[in-house]
Amino acid sequence: MRFTVERKTFLESINNISRVVPQRSTIPCLEGIKFYIDGGKLEITGYDMELGLQNVIEAESEDHGEFILNARIFCSIVGKLDSDKITVEVDSNLKTTITGGNAIYNIPAMSADEYPSLPDIDRSDSFAVPQAVLKSMISQTSYAVSQLDSKPILKGELFEIQDKVFNMVAIDGFRLAIRKEAIDTEDVFNFVIKSRSLLEAEKLLKDDNDAAVNVYVTKKFTAFEMNGYTLITRVLEGEFHNYKGSIPKSYDTEVIINVNSFVYILDRCMLLIDEHTKAPVRCLFEDGKLKVTTSTSQGNFYDEMNVEMSGNRVEIGFNCKYLLEALKHSGCDEVKLQMGSPTSPMKMVPLSGDSFTFLVLPVRLK
Repeated sequence: MRFTVERKTFLESINNISRVVPQRSTIPCLEGIKFYIDGGKLEITGYDMELGLQNVIEAESEDHGEFILNARIFCSIVGKLDSDKITVEVDSNLKTTITGGNAIYNIPAMSADEYPSLPDIDRSDSFAVPQAVLKSMISQTSYAVSQLDSKPILKGELFEIQDKVFNMVAIDGFRLAIRKEAIDTEDVFNFVIKSRSLLEAEKLLKDDNDAAVNVYVTKKFTAFEMNGYTLITRVLEGEFHNYKGSIPKSYDTEVIINVNSFVYILDRCMLLIDEHTKAPVRCLFEDGKLKVTTSTSQGNFYDEMNVEMSGNRVEIGFNCKYLLEALKHSGCDEVKLQMGSPTSPMKMVPLSGDSFTFLVLPVRLK
């Protein structure tokens, strides 16, 4: 088997595919990238039994066949070659010759006979969304995904589509992120995708509202098709948290705050907070000012800023990191902070519309 490809396109493809290839696996062939050549089409696949990624690119070839190359070694080789085109040739003994310019590498290939097939995806249930929209939805919610193995379902994000509204939801018990968009489908969907899979999809999505990503949904697997790539991921099993019951129905205090100014204050506050000194950041909202303080074994901190507020004075504490992440993922110059009691979740929303809703659980102050 022999094929020639454009190096730039080929390198981009194998680097993307290699991200889903496990470094160590009980199935040795999964540590490689599978190549399937069929004339002028080269199919490139990575798979770890939970997440699969496949791409098809143009190739100069008249051959037909498949083989596997170690992902780490092969990507490093192609990355170092200095030529516009790369030629790969595999003989009957799986000896592989890689040629680029004057450089020639010889490495062993593996047979593709033992390589597991990607799941077959029924394409009857599907929806489409602009790539820029889905990329934004993942970016604005992924920070709130749980990292705890004790609740596997919360290590994923909920896709909830009903009445032409698409909600993507992440929750970890301390904060909640909801991203909302209108969608042109009458169908109803409710499934959970592992955050790792969505982060890989985010890297492949373009900031383009004219290009769509097609999502195909089955009971056990979901496929995302975009820009020549097909990402197939297992659907997480279990019941997702009833997030709607966590959203406060009312508030006593509403504050309009400049996001960058608040972030700068919290960044300064974080200089005295680390894993060993998990002191809360204390926020006092009164008389059009926000006063921020913390006291740790490393020292004390105070800063303040002007805010636009209505309602009652409130003093409330937060995990500084959690509050910072919510502000940074808002993507807004200003946001509304809505608070009830010092022990109720704080709600963060845009100044207009309802494209996102973030909740941050407060920390009880001494």
